[in-house]
Amino acid sequence: MKILRTRLLIALGLWAVLCSGCHEVLPAGPQTAKLAYPSAKKDSTVDIYHGTKVPDPYRWLEEPDSPDTQAWVAKQNKLTSNFLASVPAREKIKARLTALMDYPRYSAPSRQANRYFFWKNDGLQNQSVLYTQETLDGEPSIVINPNLLSKDGTAALTTTAVSKDGRILAYGVSQSGSDEQQVKIRTIDSGTDYNETLKWCRFTRIAWKHDGTGFFFNRFPDPNTVSAEDRTNYNRVYWHKLGTPQSADTLIYERPDNKELGFNPSVTEDGKFLILNVYHGTDTRNRIYYREVESPAPFTKLLDKADAQYDFIGNAGPVFYFNTNLAAPRGRIIAIDIDNPDPANRRTILPQTDDVIDYVALINNHFVVAYMHDVHHQLKIYDLQGAFVREIPLPTLGTVRGVSGKQNDTEMFFSFTSYLFPGTSYRYDFKTQKLTVFQRPKIDFDPAKYETKQVFCRSKDGTRVPIFITHSRDLELNGDNPTLLYGYGGFNIDIKPSFSVSVVNWLENGGAYAVANMRGGGEYGEAWHQAGMLDKKQNVFDDFIAAAEWLIENRYTNSKKLAIRGGSNGGLLVAACMLQRPDLYGAVLCQVPVADMLRYHKFTVGRYWIPEYGNAEADEEMFKVLYAYSPLHNVKAGGEYPPILVTSADTDDRVVPSHAKKFVATLQAKAAGKNPILLRVETKAGHGRGKPISKTIEEQADICAFLFKTLRVETE
Repeated sequence: MKILRTRLLIALGLWAVLCSGCHEVLPAGPQTAKLAYPSAKKDSTVDIYHGTKVPDPYRWLEEPDSPDTQAWVAKQNKLTSNFLASVPAREKIKARLTALMDYPRYSAPSRQANRYFFWKNDGLQNQSVLYTQETLDGEPSIVINPNLLSKDGTAALTTTAVSKDGRILAYGVSQSGSDEQQVKIRTIDSGTDYNETLKWCRFTRIAWKHDGTGFFFNRFPDPNTVSAEDRTNYNRVYWHKLGTPQSADTLIYERPDNKELGFNPSVTEDGKFLILNVYHGTDTRNRIYYREVESPAPFTKLLDKADAQYDFIGNAGPVFYFNTNLAAPRGRIIAIDIDNPDPANRRTILPQTDDVIDYVALINNHFVVAYMHDVHHQLKIYDLQGAFVREIPLPTLGTVRGVSGKQNDTEMFFSFTSYLFPGTSYRYDFKTQKLTVFQRPKIDFDPAKYETKQVFCRSKDGTRVPIFITHSRDLELNGDNPTLLYGYGGFNIDIKPSFSVSVVNWLENGGAYAVANMRGGGEYGEAWHQAGMLDKKQNVFDDFIAAAEWLIENRYTNSKKLAIRGGSNGGLLVAACMLQRPDLYGAVLCQVPVADMLRYHKFTVGRYWIPEYGNAEADEEMFKVLYAYSPLHNVKAGGEYPPILVTSADTDDRVVPSHAKKFVATLQAKAAGKNPILLRVETKAGHGRGKPISKTIEEQADICAFLFKTLRVETE
């Protein structure tokens, strides 16, 4: 599977997209008067970057707990709430979203020893529940229900690991959307927890020793032992023995000489080796170290050049298998015999093809390979020598998720989804080669009325850029359809087809939904990623702008009916595109954005993103690049901008909310015209992961109300 570091900046927008679903006519016509925005004081803060003076008058908004910041945010939230409450259809939007969301949803099961484990949400539960059952048709029982961990549903399970014998669960709990985790341990049969709690965990991976006596895990130092700026440095790997306090944990590995390295431990399926994935922020190039689980010897640095991405697949004795982009930007499978590790002895098992290897699993002593062909999956099976065995037919153009199975298993499970295909879990039998549905959701929606197509536009420099478009089969290409365009474009993250009831709600009201797959993502491999990072970031904006122009030129919509949306790195995307081409959009949804490109690396885990964005302080050339597109620094005084709703959350410790606050304050102070500039700051919520369903529905209802009002969407 793709390694953890590439997922550190996954945005809220990758899980839920927009909404609609009411039956009223909204007031038409332009905004009649400019909103009275809360006053934001300006101070005299000026930074100097390589001789250039850069004012930062809203620096005080970086202090989230100051009375001035809190008072200003409260006024902004009230302004936004009043604006959205004026939309008559908002409550019907919310009701339809609630009805659509109220259906049972299952993950694909996975097996550990003699038990199957899976997640289920009855429909409107704030958090999904972990179940187990001994046979596929057996009676499920609850392992842990995170809805009981908090009254308001804001406690979420953000990592889980079951012991080899299936008896014990280690699980990480995050509060209010934070990336911080506390790891607890539960005996599954009794439902009781051990006494110990492991703290200072973030992006933690848990690797059980096969005898069940404990596990390896990575964590950060006690924050009281390091400076504030080092609280996400000095990652370490520890051994935790069951039934002992955290203070008794044994330090397994650290690198005080390189404090920015992170480590994810895993134990090979044969139980013999402890593998360390060694990473530096979100840099896709990683390192691989290993040692025998029972050995006190130092780790062997098998791959230590950080010259490519190496995803460990599994092993057959001393032969380690990797999916790597070394000399293969779209991926290949290689074998390294650790007894003869010289590069000259490495074997290519599966060479690079025209399609991208998204991920690989080792099941039934075969490689199960998920290829991306023009950003949708093909699932193929190869033997351990790389010979093609068969392709598993998929229901439609879409995405395979959650592939599970062990090296010697004769069955595997996975989920499949697409824009018009709710997540459905499947079982594949290697003996019979039969694919069967394991769990199919039932939802109040008829996909036959809609269609998804893939088209391609040309970017400014001629690059071919894919766009998925989903809409009613009866849609007229009259140039006047409300259309929502989503994008991300960064961190080697690929945006594949997926199902969202929010999108369904949008479609039901005549909207078209489009997703552009820009450079910067991983849709076409590492070369595609590198073409949209660092000093080539403008390519991403050009690709997105080209997609917007294509939708207009091909009469799906017009500039007054086209809305754009993105979150996190995608929030940066839509903010930059709005500032560069304000004439092109009728509304902008900018969620949890990275907006201050000169100071982003100074907050929480922002320094992880330096390999992707660059550092304005350390590199004069990168300062010029970042300063040229940084949303905070490119708002023009007197500029005419489309309506924009910027969302954030008070406990977001990935992209801190000061990005959104400073950007909105700047827009409100400088922009001309009457179009609304709104800020919505959620309470007891983070970057998106683990957000309870109740908060998600409220947020999506607000987003839809904003869209309907600003795009003048009329409903029956």
